[in-house]
Amino acid sequence: MGSTEDLDYPQIIVQYSNGFLISKVMFTACELGVFDLLLESGKPLSSDTIAAGLGVSTMGMRRLLDACVGLKLLAVEMTQEGALYRNTEISNVYLTKSSPKSQYHIMMYYSNTVYLCWQYLADAVREGRNQYERAFGVSSKDPFGAMYRSDEEMLKFMAGQNSVWSICGRDVLAAFDLSPFRQIYDLGGGGGALAQECVSLYPNSTVTIYDLPKVVQVAKEQFVSPEEHQITFHEGDFFNDSIPEAELYILSKILHDWDDDKCKQLLAKVYKACKPGGGVLLVESLLNEDRSGPIETQLYSMNMLVQTEGKERTAAEYSKLLKAAGFGVIQVKRTGKLYDAVLGRK
Repeated sequence: MGSTEDLDYPQIIVQYSNGFLISKVMFTACELGVFDLLLESGKPLSSDTIAAGLGVSTMGMRRLLDACVGLKLLAVEMTQEGALYRNTEISNVYLTKSSPKSQYHIMMYYSNTVYLCWQYLADAVREGRNQYERAFGVSSKDPFGAMYRSDEEMLKFMAGQNSVWSICGRDVLAAFDLSPFRQIYDLGGGGGALAQECVSLYPNSTVTIYDLPKVVQVAKEQFVSPEEHQITFHEGDFFNDSIPEAELYILSKILHDWDDDKCKQLLAKVYKACKPGGGVLLVESLLNEDRSGPIETQLYSMNMLVQTEGKERTAAEYSKLLKAAGFGVIQVKRTGKLYDAVLGRK
């Protein structure tokens, strides 16, 4: 075993310590509209022009732009007139609001909501519960009551989740051949992005988004066009209200919000409602069986601690929950991306 001198501890610690700074630079450039302005301009711009266009200080903007260059979110070219900045391809695709794959909304949710909860991570670890009361002064006993504490917060959360499915939805829905399932319920389907991906991938299927009445109202008004006839809605609370019969139920990022008892309660209801031969598709970020990674999933599990009652789990843990509810043949597919798929059959 090598000595401690063989390990570059200072560099590792610096990288980890700078993680917050790095993400905040990206979030701030998104929030101020840097990437949108550069996309709309169609040509490289000087820091003075960008600052004037966004109504911010020239000194602050120059530093922000240079930091974005260091993060490879922007490129810079030196001309006789001075430095000119332009978006990189990754920024055009993922950081501009107008892009179909834009991650703007989930970044704003992280920047303005999630980070406030993470300020109290040490308290969450000490107490083993979410930190909405400290962060926002609302009760931590009802996580989604806290998440949806205002119409604005609910809209931000729904838009953020839609951002995620715009880049991850097709991978999880194509993990298994779901074409035999024509009647699908998306439990907690929120803004409908996963449902839209589903009917696009499986055009002979219909998807019903089952969610709280106020969520359904916003989804209809903001996200899902009435012209999308393959998508319908069902208002209700799937823990307290009945679940209609269907061939397939999708639970995307639902079980990770809850403890094992709540998961068993919900899955038992789903199993009872499910048609014979039907199934349930769990979409979650899976931990390795030895819990050694992936690091993204480990961090998501910490986020579940500060925001919900749940946790991220291994494939074996999800399989155990499905079996306890009565589901038989269980298949697991790791997509190699952020989210994976687990299919249980009745």
